[in-house]
Amino acid sequence: MPVAPIDYHFAKPSIDCLRLLAADAVEKARSGHPGTPMEAAPIAYLLYQRHLRHNPANPNWPGRDRFVLSCGHASTLLYGILHLSGYDLSLDDLKNFRQFGSRTPGHPEFGHTPGVETTTGPLGQGFAVGAGLAMGSRFLAEQVDAELFANRTYVLCSDGDLMEGLSAEAASLAGHLRLGSLICLYLDNRITIEGDTSLAFSEDVGTRFLASGWHIERVEGENLAEIDGAIERAKNDPRPSLIIARTHIGQGSPNKQDSADAHGAPLGAEELRLTKAALGCDPDQFFVIPPQVAKHMGEIRERGRALEADWQQRCDQKLRDGSPQLAAWQQLQTGDLPDGWELGLPEFSPADGAMASRKASGIVLNALAERFPLLLGGSADLAPSNNTEIKNQPFFAPGTGGRNIHFGVREHAMGAILNGLSHTPGLIPFAGTFLVFADYMRTPIRLAAMMGLGPIYVFTHDSIGLGEDGPTHQPIEHLATLRAIPGLNVIRPGDANETARAWEAAIANRNAPTALILSRQNLPTLDRDRCGSADGLHLGGYILAREEGDLQAILLATGAEIHPALAARELLQQQGIGTRVVSLPCWELFDEQEQEYRDDVLPPSCTRRVAVEAASPFGWERYVGPNGAMVAMTGFGASAPAEQLMEHFGFTAENIAEKVKGLR
Repeated sequence: MPVAPIDYHFAKPSIDCLRLLAADAVEKARSGHPGTPMEAAPIAYLLYQRHLRHNPANPNWPGRDRFVLSCGHASTLLYGILHLSGYDLSLDDLKNFRQFGSRTPGHPEFGHTPGVETTTGPLGQGFAVGAGLAMGSRFLAEQVDAELFANRTYVLCSDGDLMEGLSAEAASLAGHLRLGSLICLYLDNRITIEGDTSLAFSEDVGTRFLASGWHIERVEGENLAEIDGAIERAKNDPRPSLIIARTHIGQGSPNKQDSADAHGAPLGAEELRLTKAALGCDPDQFFVIPPQVAKHMGEIRERGRALEADWQQRCDQKLRDGSPQLAAWQQLQTGDLPDGWELGLPEFSPADGAMASRKASGIVLNALAERFPLLLGGSADLAPSNNTEIKNQPFFAPGTGGRNIHFGVREHAMGAILNGLSHTPGLIPFAGTFLVFADYMRTPIRLAAMMGLGPIYVFTHDSIGLGEDGPTHQPIEHLATLRAIPGLNVIRPGDANETARAWEAAIANRNAPTALILSRQNLPTLDRDRCGSADGLHLGGYILAREEGDLQAILLATGAEIHPALAARELLQQQGIGTRVVSLPCWELFDEQEQEYRDDVLPPSCTRRVAVEAASPFGWERYVGPNGAMVAMTGFGASAPAEQLMEHFGFTAENIAEKVKGLR
């Protein structure tokens, strides 16, 4: 138990201050969710004042505990406690809640507000990110230093979080792995937007989590001693913990407590006055922080400085004593990659024979793993197909933190956990599944792009080229929908050497997610003495084969389809049509290049263009222009051998050449 008992003389006014700051901010904005911050104020107070190891003066201290507000709609709770704790968030920032350009957006945004550990809002995401943060802490404790990285992760979640299937996936894996550093506090207020939770949610949540291997506590949401004791017991349990707090939405509001009306709209001027009066505060004052509350909460800042100073002293001593693991982490956590890390990576030649890009990916991944000890990841039960196992390395298991992770058949949780691992300083996480299942991961991928995180997605079985499994497993629209996510680099390499460069690009880009789109089927390894260098992948697109004679046509392709495009060029050249082949594996990188380079690769004067990709044609218009054409998929695939499918759907040299000849 904490040394000092709860001082109720300071606790109650601090909690009421939190409640009213939230209600005032929502009222001033005329938008927001006051009810959940009002009910959760006691929990936030206890965590930040008594349990969380953090330093408001340095929100990025690597040794800190983490707090994740999974129910992101309760953002004013987080902003209020951050302000009171001494983070760089002013009272004026709270008054500017939900306004354009403010530091207090409607839902917490990572990198935008000091002290916000991850972007939340879509329910369930924060819960699963919390599991990823706990996994990251265990990995650092085992692989780098157990003393320095003994931090905990606290998650505040709501009924909505636990209704989302994502939370069941994450809870199942967290319980299996016995993530004892993960402590979740569940606001059991029994209210949703539509009314009482009994309308659609009647399960015993505690029993569900108990069955998943969690430690369960039940407390009253206003009983500080019960909550405090439950948190202490959770800290000392080797299992992840769920503390179920029976709370009351809109706590303190005379007419809206325990009502759906308190969820997603301001209390209203009159009800806010009544609430302040009921709490013993002046109804005519707004954004009030009593002096005794300011002084009491100000102690957190000084305590945090001392905690970090002690941690940093121990870290510096270990570095002086010579800890190669800690030194490697120190470099990576600052965002610096080792000098020359990309030198000597595998190179492939035609003599190596045809090779699926997923196989080449596995070879390159293992070469990178030797250079980056904090590269870790796994697959959604598809490692033999995705080639995502790091050879001769241990697996992440109950009580241990190895580099290989069995995520199980849990793509949604895998995506969110990857975000938690990406938030862990120094780590380079990756995860694999079939491209068609990227849909299960869309929200965490979108959030990773929004936050500027650098996870690497290994999506294999990228087209109808996977063959006999048929249309349920053959991606069609997936490339287009991934390319539509701002800030996500989507790379579809066409041979083994492009695959190696794709991994280089992904590792180098620590501030954005990367999706590697890889083939199931074998692809020829191009003779780079006769074709453009695969280094061109770093520019997003490059000239793979130049025209002979005057430029009359351009073929653009990605992935496996660069090979029939090259064959079509040979047919066209034989007929006197000077044809260029452009490999365009990453649209995002290509679009970042100077206009001069893009015009050199795709001269505006040549409008006779055909794009070739075994996927939806959506988006190719920007490159082929109004006079161009596409060889692409406009419907679903079929179950048959890959070669037969490619011929049936027109991905042959003859059909591509005919498309070109049909253009003028």
